[in-house]
Amino acid sequence: MASHDFKVKKTEAQWREELTPEQYYVCREKGTERPGTGQYDQFFKEGEYHCVACGEKLFESQSKFDAGCGWPSFDAPAVAENITENHDNSHGMIRTEVVCSGCGAHLGHLFPDGPTDTGMRYCINSVSIDFSAEEN
Repeated sequence: MASHDFKVKKTEAQWREELTPEQYYVCREKGTERPGTGQYDQFFKEGEYHCVACGEKLFESQSKFDAGCGWPSFDAPAVAENITENHDNSHGMIRTEVVCSGCGAHLGHLFPDGPTDTGMRYCINSVSIDFSAEEN
C-alpha cells in the first residue's frame, strides 16, 4: 500500500479472513473487476457508499452518474479527506489511483473526463464499496 498512516491496520491474514477473494484481490492487491460485472455499475438508488474493508464513507448517490465505462462512477467524494490519491504508472499508463484513507483499500482510479461541473470521474470497483440506502 502507499506510504500513509491509515487508521485501520490489519495483517494481510486478517484482511484475507475478512474479505471475499475478489474483494481481497481488488482492495489489497490493486486488482480490477471485469467491466460491466459489478453490482453497482447500473445501480442508482439513493444512499451512501462506504469502503467494504473498513466502513469509511466514500461517496453519495447524488454524485453517481452513468459513465458507460462498466464501473460505478462518481464526480466527487462524499468527504474529500476519506479518499487518498496516489500516482500510478502501472500497466504502461499514467493514472491517479484512488484508495480509502481509512484503511488503504484500492478503490479504483480518478480521471479528469467527467461530464459534470467537477470534471472528475472516480471510476470505482463495485467490490470495494458497500451501499447503504438513505433512511426516510
